[in-house]
Amino acid sequence: MSEAMLRLAGVEKGYNRGKVGEIRVLAGVNLAVGRGEMVALVAPSGAGKSTLLHIAGLLDTADAGTVEIGGADVTGLGDRRRTTLRRREIGFVYQFHHLLPEFSALENVMLPQLANAVPRREAEARARALLAEVGVAARADHRPAAMSGGEQQRVAFCRALANRPGLLLADEPTGNLDPGTAEQVFAALEGLVRGDGLAALIATHNLDLAARMDRIVRLDQGRVVVP
Repeated sequence: MSEAMLRLAGVEKGYNRGKVGEIRVLAGVNLAVGRGEMVALVAPSGAGKSTLLHIAGLLDTADAGTVEIGGADVTGLGDRRRTTLRRREIGFVYQFHHLLPEFSALENVMLPQLANAVPRREAEARARALLAEVGVAARADHRPAAMSGGEQQRVAFCRALANRPGLLLADEPTGNLDPGTAEQVFAALEGLVRGDGLAALIATHNLDLAARMDRIVRLDQGRVVVP
């Protein structure tokens, strides 16, 4: 494997459920994802996939263990530095696109760049290039409500990659799409990931799509295992 962009070591996470007590969701997760590598994360619903992705994406903190991004230990960073690192190095895609409804596709892809102080002309050029790469350039001026589910999800990919992150995390990105549209969306995602040499960790129930990635790992009783 190439240099690890993401490395989790001994990551644990539990939640207190009152009278039920603590439920251990992650019980010592060890996982590395290299640059230019696509890894499928497969597990039943409720097994902890989203929790793992949130910890890897610095949206949540682990109870124990370490998280490294780009070779740097980021486990103990404060909120401000975590936010800055997320903006620079991490793109996140959810099952539902979460595009801002009052903005066009082009504007949705420009906004993360503008938040990072990218000049407007440069942000627009990057956004248009990404939309063209995934086949939705003609929808650049349309708001999300005027686009199909597959088009919206492709725009969401573009938004996640607008700031050229080194790590892409995706949580069931084709889960609400029909098989044909899911195939189109995955092909667009694969093109973006391979083209930019990203490290990508993608949670999915779609075993056909998982089989097309470089590796498949599973969550089993809070630990990552290789099938």
